[in-house]
Amino acid sequence: MHEVARSPLAAWESFYVIIGSSSAALIGLQFVVIALVAEMRRRSTMREIDAFGTPTIVHFSAVLFVSSIQSAPWPSLSNIAVVLGICGGAGLVYTGIVIARARRQTGYQLVLEDWIWHVALPLIAYASVLAAAFALSRHGLPSQFTIAGAALLLLFIGIHNAWDTVTYITLGHVEPPGPPSGGAG
Repeated sequence: MHEVARSPLAAWESFYVIIGSSSAALIGLQFVVIALVAEMRRRSTMREIDAFGTPTIVHFSAVLFVSSIQSAPWPSLSNIAVVLGICGGAGLVYTGIVIARARRQTGYQLVLEDWIWHVALPLIAYASVLAAAFALSRHGLPSQFTIAGAALLLLFIGIHNAWDTVTYITLGHVEPPGPPSGGAG
């Protein structure tokens, strides 16, 4: 029998299994959050969801995708570099779309923290994936750490943004409680 060729990324398998499965689980939880939001009295517009909710799913999906790419038994790093380069470039384009959507929505005024977590950090992560993809064949190990760091950054961005959304909805969209029912004391 022929021995299966060992992937140049075999040492990274556990890392990508962990963050890939984490992102997949968090995608599921985000769907639960959106389902709960749908039951609230005051609803967000599609513009708000497109600007803030959808990017969280995209970032989690990008982590899952990068993890899948990095875990596949590729014969060489050059093939991986092409796919990761496309992923990084697509992420940069999508971040541009998020910027446009965030500016068009009117239901929420972005503050500095929002611009950092929804725009600046994703730009850094996707640009890092793209740059590391270009350097992967020549500088394998540093590029691998850059890709891993970018994937981890996208995972943390997704976690932060999902939590931010949940707390905003919970604290910002809840109607104040009415007077207690029943008689006085």
